[in-house]
Amino acid sequence: MKIGFCMLLWTTSMNEEHKELLQDLKATGYDGVEVPIFDGTPGDYAEKGKMLDELGLDRTAISIIPTLDQNPLSEDASVRQASVDYLKWLVDCTAALGATGIGGPLHQTLGEFSGSATTDAEFDRAREVHTKAGDYARDSGVTLALEAVNRFESYFVTTMQELNDYVESVNHPSIKAMYDTFHANIEESDPISAYTDHHKNVVHVHISENDRGVPGRGHVPWNETFKAIKQSGYDDWLTIEAFGRGLPDLAAATRVWRDFAESPEAVYREGYKTIRNGWDQA
Repeated sequence: MKIGFCMLLWTTSMNEEHKELLQDLKATGYDGVEVPIFDGTPGDYAEKGKMLDELGLDRTAISIIPTLDQNPLSEDASVRQASVDYLKWLVDCTAALGATGIGGPLHQTLGEFSGSATTDAEFDRAREVHTKAGDYARDSGVTLALEAVNRFESYFVTTMQELNDYVESVNHPSIKAMYDTFHANIEESDPISAYTDHHKNVVHVHISENDRGVPGRGHVPWNETFKAIKQSGYDDWLTIEAFGRGLPDLAAATRVWRDFAESPEAVYREGYKTIRNGWDQA
């Protein structure tokens, strides 16, 4: 098992100015970080990868579908092609970074709603996009980990059952699933069984408290969560995803209207102990 921290608490563009922070994350015990890919070029991410190599930090990547003109669910074939091209760009940046996986709600434009449940036609369009992007990702040694996101941010898939069914319908080795404790806390009647019943397709786990704050201070059942994940045989990333008000646009997108911790240091230092101790005791 590897413990990671998502850099979205501070930035959508990790760079040299975050070096001291990254050094402290390493000193705290983190194995690596989750790097946002929101802009830039593969060359930019190759440089970020070199910096992480020097610091002895491994990495994964995270992103979203930011605009409607890249929406995989669009009826417009040219928009779906733009979505494929965007996902290919994410794959190129991920590979240049030196990561083998990128996660997130890479299935629809985040925060956009049709006013109804996902239609069969939308599922078909998404499969078309993900199959093409999956072929490209496979050739680059990258896996796309799609995320079940709560109903207030997405409508495509909101539960692990829906996500698992969709991933299996795509049936591609480079299109897999992510489990996120924050979203599960909202959408699942039993967040633990939501993981255990569908863990075979899970390649990445986000550790996030029910309020997006410090893991261990809220009401996510951490003992049961770590036990279920460990007993499933999962042995990959447990990455903390927490949010604050430092990035106004991201705070608005994630509906963060107040501070959830006294400091970022409290989030990553206490959060690390929650994972390390919880896993060891599971």
